[in-house]
Formats: sequence, C-alpha cells, structure tokens
Amino acid sequence: MSTKTSLRQCLSRHAQQRWPALSEVRVRYRGNFAYVEGHLPNGVTLPLFRLRYGGSASIWGFAIYLASRDAYQDSVLPSGRRAGSPEEALDCACGLYLNDPTAWTPLPN
Repeated sequence: MSTKTSLRQCLSRHAQQRWPALSEVRVRYRGNFAYVEGHLPNGVTLPLFRLRYGGSASIWGFAIYLASRDAYQDSVLPSGRRAGSPEEALDCACGLYLNDPTAWTPLPN
C-alpha cells in the first residue's frame, strides 16, 4: 500500500471514530506535503493542517492552518513535538477548529 493511500485511510478512520462532526476528511498532495481539510455536513470546508513527509509513514512534520493569514505555519503538537502521528495532527487541528480542547488532553489508561 502506498504512503498516500495509507495516510488517507488512517485519517478517515480516525475522523470517523473521534470527530463525528466531520462528514469527510480529504487529503491532497504536493511534493513532500499533504494538505488536510475537513468537510462538515452543511457543505463547509475547513482547511485544517499540512503534514510534511520526512521518510516515515507514521511520523510527519506538522503545520496548522491559520485562517487569519490564509497560510500554514509550522507548529508544535500538544505532545510538545514538531512532528507526530497523523492522528495527533488531526486531533490538534480539530480541537482548535471544532472547539473541543479535550483533544489536547491524554486519555486515561
């Protein structure tokens, strides 16, 4: 399975489980970057974040979409790292854009 297919499936699966407010997650690619947007049931599209491929399908560089600048900015994930899993990136961005700060707190074991 290609990295692109794997990423798209991973994000879609995680969105279905954790973010029911999203009707769909779409990913488009340009070079080493994957641009992720969420679609709401009412037809609104939310640019969420950009991932930078660095050679591993499980760890990606993270940049949040800033609506105020209509641009992506390299950012730190809730873990304090600048790179992480696609699921962590989705949780971070959706926590912000879907107004759910529980996305940034670890689940109890």
